[in-house]
Amino acid sequence: MKTDIVLAGVGGQGILSVATILGVAALKEGLNIKQAEVHGMSQRGGDVQSNLRISSRPIHSDLIPGGKADLIVSLEPMEALRYIPLLSNEGWIVTSTAPFVNIPNYPEMEKIEKELFMAGNVVAFDMEEMAREVASPRSSNMVLLGASSHFIDITSDKIEAAIRSVFSGKGEVIVESNIKAFRAGRSKADSFIAK
Repeated sequence: MKTDIVLAGVGGQGILSVATILGVAALKEGLNIKQAEVHGMSQRGGDVQSNLRISSRPIHSDLIPGGKADLIVSLEPMEALRYIPLLSNEGWIVTSTAPFVNIPNYPEMEKIEKELFMAGNVVAFDMEEMAREVASPRSSNMVLLGASSHFIDITSDKIEAAIRSVFSGKGEVIVESNIKAFRAGRSKADSFIAK
């Protein structure tokens, strides 16, 4: 078993929380992990990208080589596009379609979506909207985690246990809100995978 994941977004979206949860779940499964944060998160709205490698065998490098990523997971559609060169031919992109417009010449969403879907295997929907509907606006990263969980060789109950562990200090309401968002994202991704 091996899954190489590129996690991408902008500062403040909770991408590194997704990496933490997957790391906790992988360790509880007895798997090996390596993580490398390639870009900084020093400011809200700045580029955040992390390589997360999970395997049943030893992992020798933190970084994912070009064309070898199994999964690009992003809360920002333009950031998902940025890392397509890392994606393998059979890989999947799981991204929100809600843009975080942090530059003056941000491209039109139709152009971004067209380029994303040219990559092949894509799960893309407005994860912020879903988070608002089912839990809270701050849980869009858990919707993303749920949608991408189909492509990670860790059972959803183990990921839910990791969510519980990571957020336990924030109280049961926060834990349950995040699990609800995770389940909603996982359910929504079913419609993309069935196509």
